[in-house]
Amino acid sequence: MGAKKKPGKGQGKSSGTKGKRPSQRQRTGTSFAGASFERSQVLGNGTQTTKINVQAYAAVPTAWNALQGLPQEFTGREDEIAKILALLDPARDAGAAVGSVAGLPGVGKTTLAHAVGHAALDKGWFTRVQVVNLRGYDPNPVPPQDALEALLRALGVAADHIPPTLDERAGLYRSQLDTLARDGERFLILADNASTSEQIRPLLPARHHVVLVTSRHTLPGLGARLVNLHPLQPDAAVDLLRQRLEVADPDDRRVEDEPAAAEELAALCGYLPLALQIAAALLADDPDQPLSERVQMLTDAGTRLGGLDDGERSLRTVFDECLTRLTHQQADLYRLLGLHPGPDISTPAVAALTNQPAEQITLLLRQLVQARLLTQNSQTRDRWSMHDLLRVHAQEQARSTMDSGRGSRRRMEQARARLTDHYSRRAEAADMDLLPGRQAAVLSSTREPALAWFDAERENLLATAHADLTTREETARLGFALGGYLLWRRRLQDLLTLRVHVLSACQVLGDRSNQAAAWNNLGQTLYELKRYDEALEAHQTALRLYQEAGHARGRAVSWSSLGLALIELKRYDEALEAHQTSLRLYQEAGNDRGQADAWNNLGNTLRKLKRYNEALEAHQTSLRQEQQNGNTHAQAVCWNNIGTVCRALGRLPEAITAAEKAVAMLTHELDWVRVGEAWGELADTLSASGGPQSRIREAWEQSATAYTRVGDHEAAARSRTNAESCAT
Repeated sequence: MGAKKKPGKGQGKSSGTKGKRPSQRQRTGTSFAGASFERSQVLGNGTQTTKINVQAYAAVPTAWNALQGLPQEFTGREDEIAKILALLDPARDAGAAVGSVAGLPGVGKTTLAHAVGHAALDKGWFTRVQVVNLRGYDPNPVPPQDALEALLRALGVAADHIPPTLDERAGLYRSQLDTLARDGERFLILADNASTSEQIRPLLPARHHVVLVTSRHTLPGLGARLVNLHPLQPDAAVDLLRQRLEVADPDDRRVEDEPAAAEELAALCGYLPLALQIAAALLADDPDQPLSERVQMLTDAGTRLGGLDDGERSLRTVFDECLTRLTHQQADLYRLLGLHPGPDISTPAVAALTNQPAEQITLLLRQLVQARLLTQNSQTRDRWSMHDLLRVHAQEQARSTMDSGRGSRRRMEQARARLTDHYSRRAEAADMDLLPGRQAAVLSSTREPALAWFDAERENLLATAHADLTTREETARLGFALGGYLLWRRRLQDLLTLRVHVLSACQVLGDRSNQAAAWNNLGQTLYELKRYDEALEAHQTALRLYQEAGHARGRAVSWSSLGLALIELKRYDEALEAHQTSLRLYQEAGNDRGQADAWNNLGNTLRKLKRYNEALEAHQTSLRQEQQNGNTHAQAVCWNNIGTVCRALGRLPEAITAAEKAVAMLTHELDWVRVGEAWGELADTLSASGGPQSRIREAWEQSATAYTRVGDHEAAARSRTNAESCAT
């Protein structure tokens, strides 16, 4: 093809007239899948006949010399196209180049590659683009010798001159490309849908030309420049939906009429072009269906993949095909990951799930990353996540495995139990590190890591506690361990949902002691949400259950909690009686820490009754006991309360000193809610003492900053307003 020399040994004879290029029309090549056949060939002067047995493993692919047209709705890939074009630019170097576009199924790799081909042709960088579909994820992928046959035919080599072996075909292929390069031709070979490096390596030219590969795998053996193709950005995904519907009907305005539903639909499709195209096709087929109705159909994860099937394309089928390319161990891990209800998972959690060492399981995780079925966090290297729709598919696979037999169900249940136990044990340990009341030296080395672990695992812990497969005992255990952290971080709505769920689990279990604790915890959450009447009712229920169970400490805790709710309801006399009862119960039990806490609560109640001297004495008693207990966090709270009472007594220098101690100690404790309160108390005391406005303003600003750190934006806004009201 375009060669001006006669073909030599091992070189194909041009199928066109000497000195002319062959026709640019599309060529086809065929063979017969899965069968042997005989071919008679006349050689030389026709006196010899050779019989050749050929085993064809799959149909020989077609190598097109024309690119497919791009769909009208192609959008949102400008950055990726620019990145690949930078690789293809002939000014880059004179040698051969290999680029690989990798991504999960349905992300639009083939369409992107064709878009790049069109752009490169428009720039005049290539004289031709040859496209060969390797069908790498079909049951019978195209072997490299068949791909070479198709490419050689497209390059103008007559079928009779194509040698039988892989090495001979590869040599002839490179020879043809070199000849074309000397004639000034530069080819882009688009090897689409490859599954292994072995499919591609024989197709690589020695120089001059470029190969662009698309694959669901990274194909590390190629040494190619890798472009990871990710799902579309939300705006581009919505734009794809809009354009696809307008192609079917230019008057279709559903995306413009329901923008919120369009955004939600794009999200439910995981921003995957294939899923979006299927959803758009289904909508086009039902022009009267509102987008919100389609959203509702896809909201349930249990039926989402079934709702992404238009009769010709099925996302579930595409994902199922991915599993056929995995080893048994890889597929088993994929299904086990379907048991995990959260958005991502750490390596230690995977090790617990699989009952394998972390080092061993990391290798399998990396293999799933290479298969584009998993993503490794680029910053926190021991965390892994799945695309939303792949996670739905993995969950389906896990359920299917559990339904396949008693042995499989038991194995999957054991794996899930190991995972939940892992989370519960780690949460209980972190909760202990978070609790106040220990030496400052210990706290400084444990609280930060505990908070960091909880922050990283919060969504996973909540999802596990609410998961259908989690037993009620596991729900209660994990819920009790998680509550302290959620309160610390002021995730109050999450905490309320969790504690209602835990209470329900304890009620079904019939454990009165845990029921009482669950009611008390629920009351504390309602108190933090300022729902004081409901909090009071919850604590009264907890007290009754503790009394029925004969739980002395529980009774003391409930009386204390009742007293706090009664204070907020301005029922001060009843609150005083409740705290006095709590103190007496702690004293009878010899519980020093409980007594210290009761004295502090008693002081707050006496302050509300304006019995300031008694209140100060109660807080000082609490402080002395907390100092003996070594509870630095409680000491800081006492100092804050002492400052408030001293201000009420007009003892302002003492009040300022106490408030400053509270700020410093609570900051060290990382209790940002109480840090915000302490800075506010200091600001009020400075204001009462006629302190500098600049210092008062700074105190309010520090208060706002502390509240902001835990997301208490309402309290932060109040502090900011107070800061702005200070004279400059």
